Amino acid sequence: MKSQLPQVNQTLIQVALGEKPADLVLKQGTLVNVITGELNKNIDVAISGNRIAYVGHADHTIGPETEVIDLEGKYLAPGLMDGHMHVESTMLTVTEFARMALTKGTTSIFMDPHEMANVFGKEGVRHMHEEGRKLPLHVFTTFPSCVPATADFEDAGAKITVEDVEEGLTWGGVVGLGEMMNFPGVVNRDPLMLGVINATLHAGKTVTGHFPDGTDQMLQAYLTSGANSCHETITREKALEKLRLGMHLMIREGSAWHDVKELAKVITIDKVNTDQIMLVTDDIYPQTLVEKGQVNHVVRRAIEEGIDPVTAIKLASINTARYFKLADDYGSISPRKVADIIILDQLELVEPTMVIADGKIVAQDGKLIVDLPTYEYPDHVKDSVHVKRAIKPSDFIVKAKSSTDRVTANVKEVIENSARTKRTQFELVVEADQTIVSDLDQDVIKLACLDRHHKSGDISVAFAHGFKLKKGAVASTVAHDSHNLLVMGTNDDDMAFAANYLVELGGGMVVVENGKVLAEVPLPVAGLMSDQRAETVVKQVNQLDQAWQDIGCQIHAPFMTFSLIALPVIPDIRISNRGLVDVTKFKFIPVIE
Repeated sequence: MKSQLPQVNQTLIQVALGEKPADLVLKQGTLVNVITGELNKNIDVAISGNRIAYVGHADHTIGPETEVIDLEGKYLAPGLMDGHMHVESTMLTVTEFARMALTKGTTSIFMDPHEMANVFGKEGVRHMHEEGRKLPLHVFTTFPSCVPATADFEDAGAKITVEDVEEGLTWGGVVGLGEMMNFPGVVNRDPLMLGVINATLHAGKTVTGHFPDGTDQMLQAYLTSGANSCHETITREKALEKLRLGMHLMIREGSAWHDVKELAKVITIDKVNTDQIMLVTDDIYPQTLVEKGQVNHVVRRAIEEGIDPVTAIKLASINTARYFKLADDYGSISPRKVADIIILDQLELVEPTMVIADGKIVAQDGKLIVDLPTYEYPDHVKDSVHVKRAIKPSDFIVKAKSSTDRVTANVKEVIENSARTKRTQFELVVEADQTIVSDLDQDVIKLACLDRHHKSGDISVAFAHGFKLKKGAVASTVAHDSHNLLVMGTNDDDMAFAANYLVELGGGMVVVENGKVLAEVPLPVAGLMSDQRAETVVKQVNQLDQAWQDIGCQIHAPFMTFSLIALPVIPDIRISNRGLVDVTKFKFIPVIE
């Protein structure tokens, strides 16, 4: 159990006065002061238990048993805090994510486990939350708000009710409501959406937001509901608009979308006050985590774009703590605060040589030096892929409604390094039996979404553009946010083979060609997360990435872009198990005009 201030403040007072020795003293560091924006040289930090007792010249706190570390001028920065992220996107369990993230200087995350919630509801959230509570990484949970993301357009494995949210907000470590993605529902005063928002407001906790696009009136209506942040902003103009209205801006740098370059301009050019700006990852895949880092990578990118290093660290520490009403305990190196500290040789690189979390040294020179507890998910959480019957190639046939040799299709066009899509149209050839065929020359291939939760037999088939596949097929049970079974390919036989293979595998991602598996990433935990070490998953994902290239796709992180094409809350056009959705108008549209 992590100690609270009233339990230890008497001891902290005694240590600060020199009446009791500190447990650990960090000597002669350069303090990254995110409160004042300064670099304070020759600073000591005395730690007692899991909290900071003294900042300054701390010789008087050193006793015979005190561990003393001379930093020789190295930088002392607060542990980094990721204000919005989904652990499931790393394809790792919370424990395995923590194993890697702690070495990167992340000491706190605010996870929104709505991917797990879409498969196993409140129970799934509880599993991830409890797993996180046992770790040296501070795992704060924002309880999922929109499960499914839009009840009118898709079928998830579970639903989250107002009562679920009310209960979840009573769990220790749940600090707010997960991203309120159904912004049209909020604006149109949907009782469920307002119900979960109001439950959070009544609990005195934070309502995190999601507002990718809309009119000024919609934005302000959304803000008046109580949702007050957004990580979906991609332009400088929209960032300024939101900040000027009092919205908290979360600047995202994930694996598939890179927003720091554009949004850093509100700081470097527009010179806005930075108190309501945070740096977040949202979704990163395991290669990014292992090879580039976690929120430290986002901080480094901010510095590369011209943001002052102290300010950049502020955006991933005290600002995040303040937003979630936790600044009394977290976010800076100050007396009484929880001792979450990273030691940096070079400020601009943000590569910690030592990480202290909850008062203990947990990582040194890029390696974890503490043991983490194991967490076992129950068997039924590892048995989450349920279809009505084996998938047949004929399930993917699309036919014209009348005799014709050509039709106009509404096609989903993906955008590299973006969560957004475009609605576009192509003419496709119709064969003699009225079967509509893909057109590889135009880069138009079949795309399908199959119910994998309820054995309903629902299968919707449409067309996609932008992946440039030349052969084979791909499939995934990672399909934000309802996580049904997505299949895409150049021929019906390989699409059926890929779908059936994933069903037998119990979930994950696969690339196939001519009835053979080229690469796979097994994800047995809810069809979303691996039970393997990060290094193993990285190797599997690298092989998957290569297999995508081998069948023709050259875009960056194609499997992540693919995993988002069933998310009917981000414009313009999405596929669900029920059909093709125009997100700008929030209605189903025909595949063939």
